[in-house]
Amino acid sequence: MNKEIKLSVNNLRVSFRTDAGKVQAVRDISFNLYKGETLAIVGESGSGKSVTSKAIMGISAVNSIYEGGEILYDGHDLLRIPEEEMHKIRGDKIAMIFQDPLSSLNPIMRIGKQITEAMLLKNKANRKEGREAFNKMLATLLETIKVALSENNDANISIQEVEKYIKTFDDFNIQALKLENSYNESRTAAEEMITIVEDFLFLTEKKQKVDVVATLNRVMGHLKSVNDKYFVTGYEETLKAQNTALAAAKSAERSKLTVADVAKKLFAGNAYKNEASSETVDTLKQIKKTAEEMLARPKYDFFRIGYYVYKHPGEELCRMPAPEANEMAVKFLNEDFMEKFISYEKIAVRYSFNKTLENKKKAIRELKAAMEFFKEGNFTAQNAATLAKDLNKSVLAAIDPLAVVKDSVAYTFGGALDREIEKYFFYLKNNPKEEADYARQVAKRDAMLAKGKTGDKVNWKVVPKSLVTPEEQIRNIVSVLTHVTDKFEADVQADNKVDLDKRCIEIIDYLKEKASQVVYKLTKRIAKERAIKLMDEVGIPEARLRFRQYPFEFSGGMRQRIVIAIALSANPDILICDEPTTALDVTIQAQILELINRLKRERNLSIIFITHDLGVVANMADRIAVMYAGKIVEYGTAEEVFYNPQHPYTWALLSSMPDLDTNEKLDAIPGTPPNMIYPPVGDAFAERNKYALEIDYEMQPPMFEVSPTHYAATWLLHPNAPKVEVPKIITERIKRMKERGGNYGEQ
Repeated sequence: MNKEIKLSVNNLRVSFRTDAGKVQAVRDISFNLYKGETLAIVGESGSGKSVTSKAIMGISAVNSIYEGGEILYDGHDLLRIPEEEMHKIRGDKIAMIFQDPLSSLNPIMRIGKQITEAMLLKNKANRKEGREAFNKMLATLLETIKVALSENNDANISIQEVEKYIKTFDDFNIQALKLENSYNESRTAAEEMITIVEDFLFLTEKKQKVDVVATLNRVMGHLKSVNDKYFVTGYEETLKAQNTALAAAKSAERSKLTVADVAKKLFAGNAYKNEASSETVDTLKQIKKTAEEMLARPKYDFFRIGYYVYKHPGEELCRMPAPEANEMAVKFLNEDFMEKFISYEKIAVRYSFNKTLENKKKAIRELKAAMEFFKEGNFTAQNAATLAKDLNKSVLAAIDPLAVVKDSVAYTFGGALDREIEKYFFYLKNNPKEEADYARQVAKRDAMLAKGKTGDKVNWKVVPKSLVTPEEQIRNIVSVLTHVTDKFEADVQADNKVDLDKRCIEIIDYLKEKASQVVYKLTKRIAKERAIKLMDEVGIPEARLRFRQYPFEFSGGMRQRIVIAIALSANPDILICDEPTTALDVTIQAQILELINRLKRERNLSIIFITHDLGVVANMADRIAVMYAGKIVEYGTAEEVFYNPQHPYTWALLSSMPDLDTNEKLDAIPGTPPNMIYPPVGDAFAERNKYALEIDYEMQPPMFEVSPTHYAATWLLHPNAPKVEVPKIITERIKRMKERGGNYGEQ
């Protein structure tokens, strides 16, 4: 199994405030999602599946309460990061497909625009973020070098010399950006020109008439923009000849127009559409071929080239092949600038690392003292807030400002501590009120019973007390302190293993990445071409023709494909599918499931698939988590859950799956899920479980290990539990599945 964890959910607890009481929707669940795998979360409606997925996306309802746990992605706790940070992850790194495709689409916006919108917004945000990050890192680097030299009284290194090198790095990056911008503009024009020609050829092949003159005008306009010397070198004469051929083709096509055609175009605005001559078609095909050849050539490394041109303004490297020019430029860059720049950079990196290490040791002492302070319990809201503010200041000071990957544990510490302290005082104030409300309801019910009233008037349960003891909440506060303390202690112990040279290279790579992020501008035309390719990828026929259609012009299955295309448009790491086939008929379900499976393989996606039907995920899930009443009751590989199910609820789900190979009646699960305002003391499934033991009504079962990858929360797995045979309907089904050669479902 791939052990790279993309997402980790640990001890997640989510509740909802309602007029009737607090609904405990998710109760202490944990799971990992690995790279390139599909994790299916299966259970009845109300089991907490969708609540879990919405918590991951940060789109829970306004009355939701995150009562505990963490959701870790890329070093961030998604429950604790600010909304502006979550905004960069939601829809970009983690995307979601919802149940009803029509409700996910804007009915008055063409689907092409809905797909390209995410691409364009992401590109705009990335360019802005890249510029800000580049400037901030360079400024931090200079400031840290100044402080280091000042504190060390190093007279051998001139501050002015350091400033000169930092300014040179900034200036030659600007030069490199100008070169790359010009190159990218020509590259973009060539890509757009190819798109125009492809659209034209597509319509021509479909025997549809087009405005040939307008098409030629657009191609000529883009051809004039293909003029960057690093992009067109070696093709100058070819492009001139093709421009002449275009002008001739335009003249020939215009000569076909009659006086009536011209009048219609001038006064009525009607496009004149006809069939292009074979000569015009050949000319456009040749232009497309030339553009594709230029695009396929090796690209110049403008970070290297930029410094050479910055130091030699009159010289050009465009006449040299890109690999040769890149090699020569990097040698000059290293010898003339980079070696000295890195030596100054090391001063900052070493100073920042050592200073951060000192601050971590100081923070550890303060955190441990704070643990004792909170454990004593004699604190007021004011002194707790003051201490939390001081601790957060110390922890933030222990974050290395030159670290490319920031410490998410330290960054989220302040908010996490404030929330736990706030909860402590909330429950301290709220507990007596809850006790009084509970006592009042009990007294009212007892009085009615004493008067002999029975039936509906007293057939109700007293709302349970929503209590958290001060001792329990203090443990939560200490847990936050312990978490960051353990992290800092591990960092201190590993200080001699840190490679400072590697950190210097990481900073330079980071600056280069942010600079290139600023350069790349996605145009609407390129976004359209990518959207059309994406539509083809998700199986929408004649994507070019359907690009401008509205959602109502598509069937349910096609609309779901569009929603998938929108989700994939930002190229996410993780795709959450929240019952994406529920609103579709069976044949379309199979197609959508196969599509999601194929996209997972091709893009190496990690997928969380939410469903109430085990059969739906039978042939696509790598691992399955079975949920009931807010808890995971069974967790294992797909093979283990289907061939060796252990929990009675999993048996019930399997028994209710249709099977074409048998005429036997399907088993319905008796009863209904429990009201989670009043969660059961024991196993939540006990009331509906004919195999329930007495202990099931008294105590929640822990997760018993069936194998290193398979767990189930049922007292039937306890060594002292009576032997219970797996239902015959399940054993027969397993036998048939094995005979089919591992095909778990009927899809």
